Amino acid sequence: MSTLSVTSEGQITLSNELLKHLGVRAGNEIAVRMLPGGVVEMRAAGQTGQISDVFGLFKNKTRRALSIDEINNVAVTPDQGFRKK
Repeated sequence: MSTLSVTSEGQITLSNELLKHLGVRAGNEIAVRMLPGGVVEMRAAGQTGQISDVFGLFKNKTRRALSIDEINNVAVTPDQGFRKK
């Protein structure tokens, strides 16, 4: 069990070992929950984003989307450069 010291400002410093165990680095957040009996639980704070934040992330804005016929054509007749010799 690790022991932490409290500064006069009421702050503690977590050792590199504890930070590594939590999987956090500088700039990350740690969630703290107070439990009965003077117990405190610390965990790496989860991501607060939503899955919809990644929609369109890889969208190519310089070319138009392929039609179903174009996709089918490529699937049936692959580019010569991709064939093994």
